[in-house]
Amino acid sequence: MDAQVYMRMAELDERHWWFVARRQILRSLIEREIRPPKDARILEIGCGTGHNLGMLGEFGALEATELDAGARQLATSRLGRPVAAAALPDLSMFAASSFDLIALLDVLEHVENDASALAAIRSRLKVGGKLLVTVPANRWMWSAHDAAHHHHRRYTKRELGAVATNAGFRIDLLSHFNTLLFPPIAAARLAGKLIGRESADDSIPPEPVNGLLQRIFGFEAPLVGRVPLPFGVSLVAILTRPRAGAEGAGKE
Repeated sequence: MDAQVYMRMAELDERHWWFVARRQILRSLIEREIRPPKDARILEIGCGTGHNLGMLGEFGALEATELDAGARQLATSRLGRPVAAAALPDLSMFAASSFDLIALLDVLEHVENDASALAAIRSRLKVGGKLLVTVPANRWMWSAHDAAHHHHRRYTKRELGAVATNAGFRIDLLSHFNTLLFPPIAAARLAGKLIGRESADDSIPPEPVNGLLQRIFGFEAPLVGRVPLPFGVSLVAILTRPRAGAEGAGKE
């Protein structure tokens, strides 16, 4: 991503409705669906400025990677120990079959070869280990936001499921989310295309609006994975490294 995007992220990620509510949703999924062991080894790949590290660290011994030097410095400060520099699919600095949970949160869309990246991640998970992955959804929503964040793609549910299965994962959960706010966000993206807006739409709104959006998005925390969400701005998946010969799709 552009350096200024990381700087805005570091300034906003503790208060912006999207970051705060998304952490709430991801925490709920880890507690409810993944349930890592108490002594879990956890890795976040592409942690950015480290806005998810505090939440992920609640569930076990946490390590992290980030390719951008400036973001990595901020993340290292937040984690309290060095964050590794890693460019997917190269995870050679980590031992094979060593993690109970790996988080890949809005990162896969930045990777040119997503299939190779997922295969490398699978090899770093223990058998039975889980990958928590989020990606932006809907190709038609491509906008200046995606360009500023250096995305290669937005995914359909079918595309994410296919690349995960082909990489040898079992799909435990695959769902849209950010569903309740989908209509206004989609309308804003389409309007941006019509007027030729070229800036990323990631500024923080006025506090009353920010708080309202946070509550609406956060309302999905108990719903994702329990209630069918047929559309949304994003996709979330929980993927498992199965025992040899046990690959295949699970629930959606």
